Amino acid sequence: MFTGLITDIGEVLEIRQQGDTWLKIACTYDPATIAEGASICCSGACLTALERVQDNDGAWFSVEASQETLDKTTLGTWQVGTKINLERSLCLGDELGGHLVSGHVDGVGAITSIKPEGASQRLRFKAPDELARFIAPKGSIALNGTSLTVNEVEGAEFGVNLIPHSLEVTTWGNARVGDRVNIEIDMLARYVARLAEFQKV
Repeated sequence: MFTGLITDIGEVLEIRQQGDTWLKIACTYDPATIAEGASICCSGACLTALERVQDNDGAWFSVEASQETLDKTTLGTWQVGTKINLERSLCLGDELGGHLVSGHVDGVGAITSIKPEGASQRLRFKAPDELARFIAPKGSIALNGTSLTVNEVEGAEFGVNLIPHSLEVTTWGNARVGDRVNIEIDMLARYVARLAEFQKV
């Protein structure tokens, strides 16, 4: 479980095909503090840390991604040099400053516009049609692992605002129109919609 508050920006250093896809990801975390099998949210996808190393490449960890993960998220488009948002899993007693994020990507959307709004940036996204009903104004959403508040919704398109701090400490400062993004809808919205379906039966 995660909060959607990004704690590091990682970089893909190496990709290998060995059954599943193996990725080597640079980070600033102390590898000694990452347990084998620990969950790390990588731009919205919960992945399992395998090797945890400090060497001439600096600090890094490795993960493996199945074909299902590559097909259902943006991971299939990652290349050496791709920057990714990182968050380590939540511990009991940690401050919950964002919202509860599972790291299970529900679908992939795309950025349709980026406009300055004061010192901030207003970004609009197109979500898959099947996810649109879960997205509500002032609701929470995780985009590339980042906990954000939805400002407005028009059909399958919605907007969020990113303040300068968020742009600086995440990969959003380098976002471009057309970029594909991992979307995780708010789990409360999912369960409320599911309960509503049962009530109609």
